Amino acid sequence: MELSQNQEVPVLEPKEMRVLKVSGSEVSKITKALKSPTRQKILQIIKHTPMDVSRLAQELGQTEANISAQIKNLEKVGLVKSRYEPGGHGVRKICETVVDKVIITLE
Repeated sequence: MELSQNQEVPVLEPKEMRVLKVSGSEVSKITKALKSPTRQKILQIIKHTPMDVSRLAQELGQTEANISAQIKNLEKVGLVKSRYEPGGHGVRKICETVVDKVIITLE
């Protein structure tokens, strides 16, 4: 694409980094949630693209019940949020990350 001399170049704003800072008793909750390889994979998959539980289960080769339980754990510690949308056969639970970075401070 060529721009004429008078045409403005669109400026893309960088995505704001969503940071979760934890300390004290919250550290053990976050580290426990991140200890699971399955939960780590879920976070990696949905980092850029929200995804429903069924598709996550398919991607990871696990049951929807297990993935749903893993998502619930990530929601409890504030790393993931979910919303419900109509699907082909009922309602789909769409999951997405809430943070891009976790900072642990020792007090």
